[in-house]
Amino acid sequence: MRVWKLLGLAGILAGVATGAAVARDERVRRHYDAGEIRTRLHQKHDEAVARAETSEG
Repeated sequence: MRVWKLLGLAGILAGVATGAAVARDERVRRHYDAGEIRTRLHQKHDEAVARAETSEG
């Protein structure tokens, strides 16, 4: 019975840790304003296009 209690506690702690990580990532993501997000998306797009052109030729 003790093993099940430890497994349950470990599962709860894993859930709490995952929730904390998701909340932290969400706070970081929301910190950007619209202009910064647009700039980052354009940069990622340009990099993807450059990689595609490099792999084609």
